[in-house]
Amino acid sequence: MSGAVVTKGGVSRWFRRGPWEAGAMTLIGGGIVMLVQPWSIDLYSYSFVTILAGTVGYVIVSHFPE
Repeated sequence: MSGAVVTKGGVSRWFRRGPWEAGAMTLIGGGIVMLVQPWSIDLYSYSFVTILAGTVGYVIVSHFPE
């Protein structure tokens, strides 16, 4: 690697794994709640897309540095 690690105050500060993983898991959880709620067909119809976006986000974020 040719110095790909950025300083502490730079880009690596924004791309830490912890907060992004929590956000992706929250998105997955929100999609599951949307899937099982009985009141709105609109929420139900967007639940799969929400779960899929959270899962793809989690896979991407899992490659971020600690």
